[in-house]
Formats: sequence, C-alpha cells, structure tokens
Amino acid sequence: MLLSDEWKDYELIDTGGGEKLERWGKYILRRPDPQIIWPLKEESGPWKKADARYYRSQSGGGKWEFIKKLPERWSVSYDKLSFHIEPTGFKHTGLFPEQAVNWKWIMEKIRTSGKQISVLNLFAYTGGATVAAASAGAEVCHVDAAKGMVAWAKENLALSGLVDRPVRFITDDVIKFVQREQRRGKKYHGIIMDPPSYGRGPKGEIWKIEDSLYGFIEECLGVMADEPLFFLINSYTTGFSPTVLSNMLKLTVGNRYGGKITCGEVGIPVTATGLILPCGIYGRWES
Repeated sequence: MLLSDEWKDYELIDTGGGEKLERWGKYILRRPDPQIIWPLKEESGPWKKADARYYRSQSGGGKWEFIKKLPERWSVSYDKLSFHIEPTGFKHTGLFPEQAVNWKWIMEKIRTSGKQISVLNLFAYTGGATVAAASAGAEVCHVDAAKGMVAWAKENLALSGLVDRPVRFITDDVIKFVQREQRRGKKYHGIIMDPPSYGRGPKGEIWKIEDSLYGFIEECLGVMADEPLFFLINSYTTGFSPTVLSNMLKLTVGNRYGGKITCGEVGIPVTATGLILPCGIYGRWES
C-alpha cells in the first residue's frame, strides 16, 4: 500500500462508526466513509471540535450541518501546490488527499525524464494531477465532462501560481475527446485517468466502468507517444481489485511497450490510532 503521509495542511485525525474526522487547514470536518466499519469507541476529545458534519439521507444524498461558521471555501497546500477546499452537497471537498502520493510520483517522473513531457489527464476533476504535472514542467491537457469541475481546476492552477504554464482545459466526454485527438495525430508521453464507477458525459453519454474501462485504455494507446513515460489509473470502485488494473495494463500498454507495472492500494494513516484508512486503488505503468 502507498501511504499519503507527507501532508501538513491535511490530517486524518480519527475514524470510527462509519465516519472520519479530518483537518483541512485549520478547519475540522466530519464525514461518512463506507470503509470505516469498526466502531467509534468514544465520541469525545477531537470529535467534539468538528466545525462541520455531513449527514447522509436515507433517500440518497445528504447535507452538511455547520456547527461553526466556515468560509464558503478556503485553501490547503501540498508541497508547492495549492487547492481550493469547499464542502459540497455530495460530501466531497473538491480534493482527494490520498492522491498526493500519486502527484509526487508524477512530478518525479516528469522532472527526471530529461525531456519535454506532454500529459493527458482524463476524468480530471478539480485538477490535482494537472497542477502537479504542470508544476513539474509538463504540457498538460485536462479533460472532464463537468464544466464546474473544469472551472475549479483552472482556479487551482492559478492558486498554485501556474497560470503561465501550458495547460489546456477541455469540457468534453473523454472517449470522444480521445478519439478526436487520434484523428488529429496528437500524442502524449503520460496519461492519467480517474474513471468513475458510473457517469454521464455532457451530452448524456453513458460510462460504466466494468463495460467501458478496458476499451477506453485501448483507445488511449492511439494517443500515446512512441516513447511514452507513464500511464496511471486510479479507481474508487467498490470491489475492484488492484489485480484487475494490473491485468488490463499488461494486456494493453504492457503488451505494446514492455516496461514495468505496479498496482495496489492507496491509504492515509490515522493519527489517533495508527490505523491505515484504505482510499482506493492504483495501477501504474512506467517505461
């Protein structure tokens, strides 16, 4: 398991009873997490210091209870990267802190490559990986179907002082975009994707990870450079094994380019107990 354990502006304080207690900068949030199936021994101490708590609804969705007045949004930093944080109606904050371990890997791969690198970030959300790749000197194409997420990513790039970097922001269905890039003859040294379990494109296109992921990886081979650097897949789909990602990468990128494949879990250490909270899986191919 890869641990995201180098944060200063984020901390997973404690877990239990289906919830996690997190510090985002100077604010403490309490949110549900389906992986936390162990009990909360005592609801005291730091749990009483939460500034806001998210409650799930039995009919789906949920809402925040703001125990203390919070700003609409604030920022946190990792290394020299900065990101806006905002409690959203779907319990998320606009950032997945466990991905910092992948940002670090991406930055190291780009910086040590010795050449100008182009990166394609697909299902790119609010741009954590985009900002990381741009900060390391890459030319980046950021693609997401949600207009609001693309706007948020632009703000994160500016917040990190990187507006002068060569980054294209595209609001589009990722499959259609990759197919157009193939026709244009565009090539990328690095590809990053964080596919949802289920989703819809801007024109109602259906994405189901079990039906769509393998074929999409094959599509992406059509935009990989002759001498590519890396291919990274993240997944939060329940029941998806790291071995599934390994098999897919071996049958596609590995068969064409050789290289090295590593897959596993990502997690965050819990300050109060020393436990590790698993936060999804990753699959990496590197030349």
